[in-house]
Amino acid sequence: MRTIPASELIINNDGSIFHLHLRPEQLADIVILVGDPGRVAMVAEFFDHKECNVSNREFNTITGTYKGRRMTVLSTGIGIGNIDISVTELDALANIDFASRQEKAEKKQLTLVRLGTSGALQPDIKVGDFVFARTSVGFDGLLNYYKGRNEVCDLEIEKAFMEHTGWNDLLPKPYFINADETLWEHFRDVVTEGITVAAPGFYAPQGRWVRLEPQDIHLNEKVESFRYNGRRITNFEMESSALAGMAALMGHRAATICTIIAQRVALDACTDYKPFVKKMIETALDKLAVLK
Repeated sequence: MRTIPASELIINNDGSIFHLHLRPEQLADIVILVGDPGRVAMVAEFFDHKECNVSNREFNTITGTYKGRRMTVLSTGIGIGNIDISVTELDALANIDFASRQEKAEKKQLTLVRLGTSGALQPDIKVGDFVFARTSVGFDGLLNYYKGRNEVCDLEIEKAFMEHTGWNDLLPKPYFINADETLWEHFRDVVTEGITVAAPGFYAPQGRWVRLEPQDIHLNEKVESFRYNGRRITNFEMESSALAGMAALMGHRAATICTIIAQRVALDACTDYKPFVKKMIETALDKLAVLK
């Protein structure tokens, strides 16, 4: 069995993992991921009991219970790179023996649910709606670095999308990855189904033009007009594809739910979106408390 070198899996002197600063016993099987470190407290204020509060860089973590169900809420910060760090280290906490630096024979399956914010790409999706990324589109290229990428992705829709958009060879090859189907079935009565694009940046990668012009100023129009078996791309955000893809490769359950705070078609945005986010959090916690 492979022993993981110290350079590949860095364990701090207190027995915690390098970036998250968590020890294995501090992690619950249900993990809520948020981008904003300040949103961790917003989630945890619903908890009945808090057992630990750990912070390092942008990674804030609180583990506690909600209606008797043990949960962890973790902030990842913004972007795909931080999802790569967070999911890898969460899996290591669950499935690596830190003493031997070897994989445990019996693997633990985590449930990873990201609660984020997003911009809508279709006119009928309104500010305040909750969109469940049943499929995520990775504009980031992260999953292309991992073995097994093609086995977990939908290659047919990927091909159709690249043909429809005339995908530029200079950009990372996009990948289409589905959320865990049991999570979709569990949440479907309180969300809108979506195909969500995860972009590697907030500005040009999402078609925004401030001072630097995007390479393809018509890319968003092509994304909005794409249809596949009656489905359409609904919204932009920045993390869902890596979460779904890495979880699928590792055997975890993962999904992303986003509150819509901007209408990209109407060129409108809502800056006072906290009430919508708070409602999404409470709705998600109630569903996770009874998850099988």
